[in-house]
Amino acid sequence: MLNVLEIKQKLLTLIEAKEARIAVLGLGCVGLPTAALFANLGFRVTGVDINPKIVDQINSCVLHTKECSLDKLVITAHHKGLLSATSASSEALSAADVLIVCVQTPVDNQGNANLSFLRGACEEIAKILKRDKFVVIQSTVPPKTIGTIIVPILEKGSGLRCGVDFWLTYCPERMAPGNGLNDLGANARLIGAYDSESGVLGSALFKLATNGKLLMTDIPSAEVSKLAENTFRFVNIAFANELALICKQIGVDANEVIELANTHPRVNIHQPGCGAGGPCLSKDTHLLLSSIKLSTSKVEVISAAIRLNSKMPRYIANLAVDALCKKGKTVSKSKIAIFGTAYKGDVDDSRDSPAEEIIRELKKRKATLVVFDPNCSESFGEKKASSATEASMEADCIIIATDHKEFFELNLSAIKKLMKENPIIVDAKRTISPAEAKLQGFEYVTTSCVKENVAP
Repeated sequence: MLNVLEIKQKLLTLIEAKEARIAVLGLGCVGLPTAALFANLGFRVTGVDINPKIVDQINSCVLHTKECSLDKLVITAHHKGLLSATSASSEALSAADVLIVCVQTPVDNQGNANLSFLRGACEEIAKILKRDKFVVIQSTVPPKTIGTIIVPILEKGSGLRCGVDFWLTYCPERMAPGNGLNDLGANARLIGAYDSESGVLGSALFKLATNGKLLMTDIPSAEVSKLAENTFRFVNIAFANELALICKQIGVDANEVIELANTHPRVNIHQPGCGAGGPCLSKDTHLLLSSIKLSTSKVEVISAAIRLNSKMPRYIANLAVDALCKKGKTVSKSKIAIFGTAYKGDVDDSRDSPAEEIIRELKKRKATLVVFDPNCSESFGEKKASSATEASMEADCIIIATDHKEFFELNLSAIKKLMKENPIIVDAKRTISPAEAKLQGFEYVTTSCVKENVAP
């Protein structure tokens, strides 16, 4: 019978030779790119997901994804026999040497983490866990989750000891939807190791998958670092939004101010907009706060950022309402076109999109709404137009809520002819030229004042 070091060395050899069998639990926006990446490196990978539709799409190589080149990687790996998907978790997990967990960890309306998917995945792993397995958690979690929740689940369910009978690392993803594969292959990776032997295995695995640096640390530090990254961006966006509001009162263009300020080598102010949407920024900010005993009111900077970003969609809706009133139009008798339901430009993901709250606010005022998004199918319950021109028909106002490339190239002259008299554009993302909009006869409104000779 092999001792612990011999078992670890055998597993390390399998990883370095790309002969280790990998199971990826959760085939969403993180799991599927992860599975495809390792399969195209030469590993034999089985993806596990409870959604039979996702499993069928992967096994039939018919994907519906905006992730650049992901479909090609899946097809290539599948045809080589290196990638398959299943809902039969026990069989796939039992056969694997490396188990990578990429399931979702959403938050509720109060910002509390829902770890049921992660708990369930780890309970399934615990049922088949043996002395030669390496577990990698990639799901984003509140601090101390791995140590206080995941390790006990794995040890109790298997009767084994972490760091003695099996190994564990926390390696959170660092990828943005739409650019996930590039991020996985280029960005530095955090290797939060349970112990030194787990760190060796984690480094061996991920150095094959990225050209970026491998940053070794303990698990709690990796947990906090992952959340800190997105919380920093969330707070930066709140600062940019507040700066735009200040600039509006002063009478200067926030975009120009930010562009000038960012020429300083140690300044990097983000762009203002409708808030901070998507599956990560707001969620990770709340996950960070959920880990401490102090109430969020005592965490002054982050709490203030949450409040400010949450107000921005209502502020954008009010800009449209005020502009309509100034034109002598009644909101309840006006038609407003929402351009963009995705949470950011050139993705098809509507999770936590500020557009949803903008629509909700305008519905309270009984405006007639229509939405158009060239990438995202979500309409948040409103009529969906198939083109910008269709959405503009008889509209009084357009709100640009997402910075898709298509919206930078709108034919304002053609759109103007389709809209009602005294048309309005509320450009929350500064996708079009204020000067061009005014030249075409639009009332142009954004989060701050604008200079007509400054391009967006």
